[in-house]
Amino acid sequence: MRLDKAVSLAGLTRSEAKKAISSGRVTVNGQPVRDTGMQVVLEEVFVDGVCVGGTPEEVYIMINKPAGVITATEDKNLPVVTDYLPDNIRKKKIGPVGRLDRDVTGLVLITSDGQLAHRLISPRWKAEKLYRAKCEGKLESLDVAIFAAGIELSDFTAKPAKMNILSAGEEGSVADVILTEGKFHQVKRMFAAIKHPLTALERLRIGCIELDPALKPGEYRFLTDAEIRDLKKLCDLDRED
Repeated sequence: MRLDKAVSLAGLTRSEAKKAISSGRVTVNGQPVRDTGMQVVLEEVFVDGVCVGGTPEEVYIMINKPAGVITATEDKNLPVVTDYLPDNIRKKKIGPVGRLDRDVTGLVLITSDGQLAHRLISPRWKAEKLYRAKCEGKLESLDVAIFAAGIELSDFTAKPAKMNILSAGEEGSVADVILTEGKFHQVKRMFAAIKHPLTALERLRIGCIELDPALKPGEYRFLTDAEIRDLKKLCDLDRED
């Protein structure tokens, strides 16, 4: 649906809709948009902070978490990921799927679907999490093998993880790492165990959902119907629809 037509559903005339768009009162996925012909989904369009399509029964959102933000719905002293969402969404019973450390950036899923959230973080369902890690020193094939074998940490043994080295040098290295579990500070601790402390960490994928490259830090969007179906299929929930 065209943006101007979607905005008119908020009770505005066609000329009023165009004026609202041009003045920056209309947002799509949390960002002001001035292209009246842009194709949109109703649930993503807001006029003066109010969703023109109403509030969906279940909420499925991806957000690109900035550094310094807590993966929670409230905190007395620090910003949280849900601060970036409109009021009508924050009022629903939503929560982030799992957690990212305060200094870690990238993909966070936020949903009101508690069963889906539980299965995505449960080791039983083995939903992969893909991280891009930057670390000190030069990664080598031995480090890949160590990750693949599982690393014994002080309080548990990390399950085997896949490491793909993207670049390596004495000044630092970059690698993609895939885990099927998510213990506290796990990725940081695994890199520390092989003597390559992390300098940056970003999550790029949860299960079948990849971080939308168009999302800047702090931006969000609703998952598409296809993405929701794929997530439910991954977690064996598709047969319940």
